[in-house]
Amino acid sequence: MTSTRPLHLAAELAPGSGRPGPGPDTAARTVALARLAEAAALDFVTHDDSFARPGLDALAVLARVAPETRFVGLVPTVTTTHTEPFHVQAAVATLDWVSRGRAGWRIEVSPTGAEARLFGRRPAPPTAELWQEAGEVAEVSRKLWDSWEDDAEIRDVATGRFVDRRKLHHVDFQGATFSVKGPSIVPRPPQGNPVTVVDATRPAARDTAAHHADVVLIRASSAEEAAALRAELHRTARAHGRDPGQLRVLLSLTVDLDAYEGGPGALAELIAGWHGGGAVDGFHLVPTVPERDLELFAAGTAIRLRDRGLFRTAYEGATLRDHLGLARPVSQYATTAASA
Repeated sequence: MTSTRPLHLAAELAPGSGRPGPGPDTAARTVALARLAEAAALDFVTHDDSFARPGLDALAVLARVAPETRFVGLVPTVTTTHTEPFHVQAAVATLDWVSRGRAGWRIEVSPTGAEARLFGRRPAPPTAELWQEAGEVAEVSRKLWDSWEDDAEIRDVATGRFVDRRKLHHVDFQGATFSVKGPSIVPRPPQGNPVTVVDATRPAARDTAAHHADVVLIRASSAEEAAALRAELHRTARAHGRDPGQLRVLLSLTVDLDAYEGGPGALAELIAGWHGGGAVDGFHLVPTVPERDLELFAAGTAIRLRDRGLFRTAYEGATLRDHLGLARPVSQYATTAASA
């Protein structure tokens, strides 16, 4: 069975295990990699980050990449543990503005005691509690992104009015570990809500992923296992009142295109087979050596997929939501005001 569903492709840019860490060429390197991904017309790139190891802040690095690219989506890892949700959402909204609607964020938690001691605020809670908290951060972030209606900015020079305060909304959110009054300090992002990505390779993250993510990353050793995980995520999303058709499930796959087993051609066959059979909506590639593997992917795998009519030849939209086929959400407060 073949599928007419769009194929979604993404790639990780951070150096792999054993690769050089941050240095004076980090920004130039990341820009070059993002341009390779854009030349291949990938939906988005990710940049991993963690409090557990040294390195530059992923969100700041991709903000540097934004003006050097035009279409590819930019998705940094953002840790929700030990950070303030209000500041997190403002930073992600700002990335959406500086990239003109190409931002996402990959939610991550910080489970270790060593990471907790870096901040000194609290001991590390159990992982399940951290993912519950991460879900609340995702929820309040959407509320804050919606707290400015799209036409809240009026910029009336004659009267000196910058914003219509009737179109700003307090979110008054109370979570298990934090509360936020709002509204945001950043106007509503170009995408309405930047794209939320959750790595659900760990079972503890799956409920949060199904409840809050636009894109879910999984790992599986067979197409059957991947299809079962995708079906599970769809069932859970439906139980949370969501439309499973608005959830994109991507297989996260480590690739070494200079080895083993057929190189770029074999990868194209694997992608076509798993996607065509309905196991996944696409692939998130984690290159062993990003500089080498992304170039081989663009010159080999992507061309083979296009020759078979499976992947875009050029971007058809401008935003990350466009690439993923996701609608721009209406502000929940604007809808409430209109129906009042």
